[in-house]
Amino acid sequence: MATDPGTPLPRSFFDRPSPEVAPDLLGRTLRCTLPAGTVDLRLTEVEAYTGPDDPASHAYRGRTARNAVMFGPPGHAYVYFTYGMHFCVNLVCGPELHPGAVLLRAGEVIGGVEPARKRRSTTRRDQDLAQGPARLAVALGVDRAQDGEDVIDGPVFRLFAGNPPPARLIRTGPRTGIATAVDVPWRFWIDGDPTVSPYRAHTPRRRTPGRAPSA
Repeated sequence: MATDPGTPLPRSFFDRPSPEVAPDLLGRTLRCTLPAGTVDLRLTEVEAYTGPDDPASHAYRGRTARNAVMFGPPGHAYVYFTYGMHFCVNLVCGPELHPGAVLLRAGEVIGGVEPARKRRSTTRRDQDLAQGPARLAVALGVDRAQDGEDVIDGPVFRLFAGNPPPARLIRTGPRTGIATAVDVPWRFWIDGDPTVSPYRAHTPRRRTPGRAPSA
């Protein structure tokens, strides 16, 4: 029997390893409710990260103030700031004290298009509103204030069953833009969906001549 697309998903959905949760998130609906408006997002592209066994994970070197949510109970949002200008949204997976999370890379705005357009005012096509993790966070209106929010019982996020794609449309490949564990195939996306972001391999940053690298 098919599940109603509007059925909220339970916390147990996230109490699994992130590489298992990640492909199961495709086609699910994430609702984000903030004062400036509610946006419903159909997830189309995600990436899985684990913990001490994953050199590309924020949790690889242990717990810090930045990544603490990854070590907490499953079903919470981990929001971080990167490159001095972008926020990214992750959903925490696995049992408490065993860090893991899924980065939300792209999605289709299926509800609350107007709030998303206002936040992404330079975007010409709706399919580009949440195409890429930074754009996704902007379209939802998310920043570090939402770090740690409960996706199951909290006031900001809700995750619904949605309409998962058939298995034949789920693709997997290397994660985008990382410098380590580059061949691990933990990026998952819906084949042919126009909201999926382009794959980009890691490009080392260029140092400014005469300037010492930052710590």
